[in-house]
Amino acid sequence: MTTASSSWTTLIEVPALAALLAQGDASVLDARATASTALRVVDARFSLADPQSGAGAYAQGHIPGALHADLNGDLADMGKLGQGRHPLPDSDVFAARLGQWGIGPDTQVVVYDAADGSMAAARLWWLLRLIGHARVAVLDGGLAAWQAAGLPLTTALPQVTALPPYPGRFDPRQIASAGEVEARLKHAPGWLLDARAGERFRGEVEPLDPVAGHVPGAVNRPFALNVHDGRLRPAADLRAALQPLLGTHAPEQVVLMCGSGVTACHLLLALEVAGLSGARIYADSWSGWVSDSSRPVATGP
Repeated sequence: MTTASSSWTTLIEVPALAALLAQGDASVLDARATASTALRVVDARFSLADPQSGAGAYAQGHIPGALHADLNGDLADMGKLGQGRHPLPDSDVFAARLGQWGIGPDTQVVVYDAADGSMAAARLWWLLRLIGHARVAVLDGGLAAWQAAGLPLTTALPQVTALPPYPGRFDPRQIASAGEVEARLKHAPGWLLDARAGERFRGEVEPLDPVAGHVPGAVNRPFALNVHDGRLRPAADLRAALQPLLGTHAPEQVVLMCGSGVTACHLLLALEVAGLSGARIYADSWSGWVSDSSRPVATGP
């Protein structure tokens, strides 16, 4: 059985994950690994341009023992309307999925995507935190870092014995609503950070949503600025860059958004690594905001 004696809650490095896997069967987590203390590795690779590519890439090769999570199918409920392009799944549905993946309250979860964690490892990291699971970390550098270290991939599918649904529910206090965002529009800048690329924030281009621009008063912090060579920048560098953006606001007063509530999770991860803990996510994000034409839109810097 593969077990984890330590706890990782933000990032985990490739050597540490390799060591955890080496404690058990390094080729696959077999059916014996059913206790809630087992390690679970989850592959969350996804492409907005080709939603099927993540599953295809997983089938071609993944980290030994990794399960696959699909952004559209497992980490969102695409049937919900007016809540953005990636609405949150229902809490009970997500809890059942965690049980099917063999994830219990004491499981150390490691989630990765192709590289920097933005698509969609950080989303699963946040959803697990949202349901009350602390022992979850993003593999820093993702699959690219794993392969750069010369470590193996496999096409073997792990045999995992399911557990009951995860005993938790999403904490609504960690989610900001559209109503809260509207109520705070006149607050001093720094309470709302937008993780989209600068040209989308400024409204110069909008490849995904029907309206271009940003929520008035939002501050732009493209998530890609928090990354260097596919890995998160050092904690001190992140803190030096992110702290000034908050202005007079404490981290727990800050709300994060992006296009559909996915890369905002990556910005939250960067804040947590920087020691600026407690920010919340506006899960509907820009795509949800513009679903109501009465809401104000700004363009420019």
